[in-house]
Amino acid sequence: MSLYSKRGVSAQKEEVHEAVKNLDAGIFPKAFCKIYPDYLCGDENYINVMHADGAGTKSILAYLYWKETGDASVWKGIAQDAVVMNLDDLLCAGIFDNIIFNSTIDRNKNVITGEVLEQLINGTQKFFDLMKTFGINIHYVGGETADVGDVVRTIAVNGTMTARWPKSKIISNEKIKPGNVIVGLASFGKSIYENNYNSGIGSNGLTSARHDLLSKYYAENYKESFDNSLSDDVVYIGKNKIADIKQILSPTRTYAPLIKKLLENNFEKIYGLIHCSGGGQTKCLKYIPENVRVIKDNLFDPPPIFKMIQEASKANDREMYQVFNMGCRMEIYTDENFAETIIKEAASFNIDAQIIGRVEASDKKELVIQIKNKELIFS
Repeated sequence: MSLYSKRGVSAQKEEVHEAVKNLDAGIFPKAFCKIYPDYLCGDENYINVMHADGAGTKSILAYLYWKETGDASVWKGIAQDAVVMNLDDLLCAGIFDNIIFNSTIDRNKNVITGEVLEQLINGTQKFFDLMKTFGINIHYVGGETADVGDVVRTIAVNGTMTARWPKSKIISNEKIKPGNVIVGLASFGKSIYENNYNSGIGSNGLTSARHDLLSKYYAENYKESFDNSLSDDVVYIGKNKIADIKQILSPTRTYAPLIKKLLENNFEKIYGLIHCSGGGQTKCLKYIPENVRVIKDNLFDPPPIFKMIQEASKANDREMYQVFNMGCRMEIYTDENFAETIIKEAASFNIDAQIIGRVEASDKKELVIQIKNKELIFS
């Protein structure tokens, strides 16, 4: 059993998928978000989307950093994480404007102060103000802030996004076909709308990364920061203090300004969009058609944060690429002759992009990742 499983988490969410398998898959089953008819207005030319996600256990890292340093501004990054994990999922369905956001914050009032709530709420609005300068309008309509100390040890930061969108402008992933290439967008670096270098970590895999990198000091001094029923040999088994690895708190990068520009000008040339979030580089398996093989043979060299995590955890390559984005958090499926346009547009935002792979015909759905003269095969 992997360390990830021993810590009570699953990169593939098998039990979740089993629980929801009988629910309506929506009108575009392969779309990245569940899409329904326009229940709000009853217009057959429009669709409705309501999507929920959050910052996950990255909030625990912020909590530890805040407790150690007294710097409450770290929570602004968690606010961005919760928003971007929703926003970039909607981007994959082709939706980039006139979005409603509702936040859900559950906290233990005994350890999470009002100062933290203020940073989260103001940080959310600040991010929306930034996106508005790129023509991406997200309306913050409030939400629920609950004091539930009997349920939550520290804090859970989540949100819901809702949109009404033209049905003809949805990216459903149904057009992904053999012959397509895949342009990957880097999760690391410093885009024109980021103030600091981004490590690329995103908001997935942080349960294992936290325990593998941070020292036993945190198990001894912050028992509220982990599940106390876990075996001691999987809890905070690293060598670092939180201030030494602050790059693990890099706010999740959004690709909204770039994707908006691509969709507005070249919607018909984008056949599929995959957000490499939970499930890492294997996320595409859930959304590609049944009769294709995806080959990723030119992924970015993983940035330092992932090399640090792998060295600390001793995880093999298969587990790393199943859990983490490994430096590439967005995939665009398109024709080879349009790939260079995407790469140039990405460069205008100072985002690295390259062709990371291709789509082939296959008698079964399959993913092949080629790294270090090694093939990792998933189906």
